[in-house]
This record gives sequence, C-alpha cells and structure tokens, in this order.
Amino acid sequence: MKQKLLNGFSLAVFCLAGSLVCFAQTTNWPQWRGPQGSGISTEKNLPVEWSADKNILWKVPVPGRGHSSPVVWGDKIFLTTDIEGEVVPGAKAVEHVRSGKVWVHPDAVSGDRKHTLKVLCLDRKTGRLLWEKVAYEGTVYDDRHRKNTYASGTPATDGKFVYAFFESEGLYCYDFKGKLVWKTSVGKISKVGMGPGTSPVLHDNLVVLQCDIEDGGPDISFLTAVDKRTGKEVWRVKRSHRKTHATPLIVRSGNRAELITNGWETVVAYDPATGRELWNCPGVRGWGIPSPVANSEMVFVAAGYPNKRAMGIKFGGAENLTGSQQPVWSYDKGTAYVASPILYGEYLYLISDKGILTCIDAKTGEIKYEGGRVPIPASFSASPIAFDGKLFLTSEDGDTFVIKAGPKHEVLGTNSLDEPVLASPAIAAGKIFIRGEKRLFRNCRKLHHIL
Repeated sequence: MKQKLLNGFSLAVFCLAGSLVCFAQTTNWPQWRGPQGSGISTEKNLPVEWSADKNILWKVPVPGRGHSSPVVWGDKIFLTTDIEGEVVPGAKAVEHVRSGKVWVHPDAVSGDRKHTLKVLCLDRKTGRLLWEKVAYEGTVYDDRHRKNTYASGTPATDGKFVYAFFESEGLYCYDFKGKLVWKTSVGKISKVGMGPGTSPVLHDNLVVLQCDIEDGGPDISFLTAVDKRTGKEVWRVKRSHRKTHATPLIVRSGNRAELITNGWETVVAYDPATGRELWNCPGVRGWGIPSPVANSEMVFVAAGYPNKRAMGIKFGGAENLTGSQQPVWSYDKGTAYVASPILYGEYLYLISDKGILTCIDAKTGEIKYEGGRVPIPASFSASPIAFDGKLFLTSEDGDTFVIKAGPKHEVLGTNSLDEPVLASPAIAAGKIFIRGEKRLFRNCRKLHHIL
C-alpha cells in the first residue's frame, strides 16, 4: 500500500515538474472542431471514464443558452451565449416567402424577444469566469428553431484575439483581456426561421464566413472574408445556394489552400485569399448542416435532410467537375441532420440522428460496417471527436459513448453527465471540455486532477 501511494505521489510530482509530461501534451482547440477543423486530437492518455461526479475537476454554470463549442488557447476558454429576455412589443422576425406566400416554420420562435449576446472567457485550470462582454443587446433579425440558439456558432481564436460571429447580429473581435477591438456587420442573414449555426474560420489575416440565406437565388447568399486586424471586408462572392449551417473547411491541396463549402446545389472550393472559385461539383441534395472533413487527397461532405447523402471528392480539380469522375463515391443513407461526420485514419464515420454508425473506407467508399449502435437509445446533435484510436459520440441526454475506431464496431464504454448536451466537445491540455445545457464540464484523470 505504501509503495502504491509513493508511486501515485511520484506521478503527480512528475506531472507538475518542468512540463515534462502534462504540459508537453498541451494543445489548443482554436475553432469549431479544433485544429484543422477535423474533430481529432493527437494527444494520448486522455480521460475515458467520467460521470457528473466522477473524474470531473470542475463544473461551472454558464448563463443563458448556447450550442457553440468551447474553444481553448493556453489557459483561456472562450464561449458564446444568449440570454433571452422579455417579449418586445411590436417586435417580430423578418418575413419568409415561399411560393409567393408568407411562410412561418412551425418550430420558429424567439424573434419577438430581447436578446443579450455575450462572449465569455474562463480560466482553463479552475473554470473561474475571467470576463464576460455583451456583444449585442436588443431584438434579433430572424427567428430560430426552438431547439437552436442565437449562440450556436463557435468562436475562433488565433492566440491573440477571439472572433465571435452572431450572423445578423454581427461579427466581434476581442483581445484576450476582453477589450473590444472591432465589430462589424456583414449583412442580414435569414434561414427561414431556423437561426444561426455557421462558425468563422481563419486564414492568414482573414476571418472567412459562409452566409447562405433562405432558399438561395442570385444575389442572396454569399461568402465573405474580413481583415482580422480591422474588420474591413477584403472580398465577397455571391452564391446561388439555399441556406446552410455548415462551417467551411480550409485545407492544403498540393501547393495551394482550398476553402471547401458544403451545399445543396454544389460543393465549391474557393481560394481563401481572394474568393476565386477553384472548382465545383454536384452538391449533397440536402440542407448543408454537417461540415466537411478532409485528408490530403479527398474531401468528404454530407447532408441528412430531406435527402441523406455522403460523398468523397478528390482534390486537385479545376472548374466544373460535373460529368467527370467526381465524386469518387457517394452513399445515400446513415447521415445526420446536424452532426458532422468524422474522418479518422483511413475511415470515414457517419453518425445518424439516432447515433447509428456507418464506417466507410474513405478512399474507395467501401462499406466496412453499417448499423453500429450505441447501447442506450438516444438522439444526437453534437459532432464526434476522436483521439488515440477512439471515437467519442455525445448524445443530447449527456451520454458520451466511447467507440473503438476501426472497421469493426465495438462500444468500449459509456460516460453520463446529469444534463443535456447539444454542443460538440473540445480537447485541450490533456482534458475534454463538454458544454452542457447549463454548465461547462472539465474532466480529468484521477491522479491529474491537481492540474
């Protein structure tokens, strides 16, 4: 027993000494789905077991509602949230017209209320609130789906500033001390009352935003980039695409960067520095809510409603790829309405709305397995994350299922929190951060909780 205590003490001291182990693992999670927008961490020995009261270092309340993921840089965590207030007399959301008639989505709410949109900064080690800033306060331009929030876009950071996008209610840049550096509007963005969802991505000195609006058409939807130092628009391109909630993905293909955008009509790659279109191919034929993922050779896109489709598209194209060998493969089931797929190693994993997994050989489209189920019936909005040969799927009930990566489906464990979760988790500094409906959780390994 004495020897075990000494071994435990030695391990704890070793973790604190000179950043030999724990700090060597420190990584940032700077944007939606982390580094490269992949949802993957290269860290090892992360926590794999927890509950609401087990292996949780801290859990802190978060005011209001938001489905944005936490982003982490160094010792700081950034979140956005919406505090919904009272009905404002005379306030109402923008009208939506379909087939020449005013149309209201049956699940659209909240466009007639006062909203306070905030950016929060917390201490990574303790969860203590360092600062909170009101980015916007007042009525909003459009309704939201009752399940959505006005703080569903995940912020992005470059280590000096944090950029928070509230769509119609503006784009905001803060420094790490909470000082507002600039704010700007890119225009009014409406999505038939479904609310916001897309997140900003950073490229060199640019903040890039995908703003697909309503049911599309000329001069409605657009893609834009602003100077991240000043907030001034650098370029804007028009898109004839109906509404999407997907976040674009910036990848390196050969000697150039490509900005990949998901869409019903087409999947388009742009030059992120100029907005010039590089190539396009037929789209997913569904609402572009899931975000793209990619490796060095191919990009993968998906949609889950009203049609289900996943596609693998090869990079290096030029102009219009319709009628050529693009896409390399497509698969018309197994996709989710909200949750994005994850590409881990040589396999692409699709998750359905009910958490049913499909494993596909990413290069060829060969199905490795279908119908991989989690042990508890559940619904899913959060997108999967992966590390060290494991996939983590977090349900709306707050259960995180640990799945063994690879061509054979195997459930390794289930970890349950005591509140709903719709935001996608983040991984940083050897820990997993999970935003629940009311609180932010940071888990830990038993001997490492002192960090």
